[in-house]
Amino acid sequence: MVVNENSEAFLQNTLLFTRMLRQVGLPVSLEQTMDFTRALTLIDIGVRDQVFHAARCLLVTQHQHLKLFETIFNRFWDKQKVEPLASGQKMPIAPRHKRQRRKPFTVVNYMAYQARQSDEEIDVADRSETYSSVEVLQRKEFSHMTAEELQTIKRLMQDMRWQVSLRRTRRRVSDPKGNLIHLRQVMRSATKYGGTPLALSWQSRKIKQRPFILIADISGSMEKYARLMLQFFYTVSHSLRDVECFVFGTRLTRITLQLKLKNIDSAVAEASSQVIDWSGGTRIGESLRSFNRRWGRRVLRRGAIVLVVSDGWERGDVRILRQEMRYLQHRCHRLIWLNPLLGKTTYQPTVSGMEAALPFVDDFLPVHNLQSLSALSIHLSTLGQRRSVNDMPKRVELS
Repeated sequence: MVVNENSEAFLQNTLLFTRMLRQVGLPVSLEQTMDFTRALTLIDIGVRDQVFHAARCLLVTQHQHLKLFETIFNRFWDKQKVEPLASGQKMPIAPRHKRQRRKPFTVVNYMAYQARQSDEEIDVADRSETYSSVEVLQRKEFSHMTAEELQTIKRLMQDMRWQVSLRRTRRRVSDPKGNLIHLRQVMRSATKYGGTPLALSWQSRKIKQRPFILIADISGSMEKYARLMLQFFYTVSHSLRDVECFVFGTRLTRITLQLKLKNIDSAVAEASSQVIDWSGGTRIGESLRSFNRRWGRRVLRRGAIVLVVSDGWERGDVRILRQEMRYLQHRCHRLIWLNPLLGKTTYQPTVSGMEAALPFVDDFLPVHNLQSLSALSIHLSTLGQRRSVNDMPKRVELS
């Protein structure tokens, strides 16, 4: 590339292009911008495809940003390639099939022309599949989404990071700012220096994450949400350490190991294959009884947080559900119930299963859209050390 009097305009418009990408959500760093500028000196910048592929390789780091990048690139670069015209003169538009026959118009000249139009800005109001559409998806119910929108939600779920409340264990660790004397360390120091310790050693109780137990209803009434809940479980499993995942319809199935696979599609498919009662009947009470008797002692330890996802449509004996919910609440630090129907303003928990379970629920929350998952993430990270004693479960309202 020959650098001429248009080099300043060339650099200015390169920065303008990368700034546009950042404005619509692409994380383009200064190093990427410099690499892209250097790359343009190594390619034939009169060939649009070479510029496009160079920019895509250096400026796009995530697969979900490809379509957005192509939209911005086309709006910025794919303009009519003619010499700058006099003030007030319109640019002629040639038929698309004839544009490639014209003499190639270099990117440098075009960018210089853009720089001279200081009173005009390139319009990026039509941001296809950008934050405007993501904002709409934040509030749209999962059950009303198209297949394409569900794919977008799956990618957004993968970007979410989860954190649950911590607990103080009985184990103690060395800590210069601790409030407990480390007697063993002090005695070791005393024997080393003739019976007189030179300094006191301190320790504190170790802080660890609480175990997190996820139990989801995959019966027929939850069919619209079941697969998304598995993707939600996958994201949580790969964000936290001590996580156990279960699903139930008429029987309980543990899917913790299946969700450990690195690929989300493979993990969800493997977990689904282990469930023999998918989209079948609902036996919430009997499934919780199986969990309490078979898995309770193993996973309900060290102040675990239990999260149940169900609409509460119980087809079995509600007395069993009430009994097992009482037992489960006493064994865990916090019992949270997520109901996708709770997102509707007219919903009332009047079904027998939900009425039986509610007295033993600490937090009753919706799980009908992406915004409700974000609210759940914030709620989990702010849980206190002790369970709040309320007559009725706490319902977190969305802003």
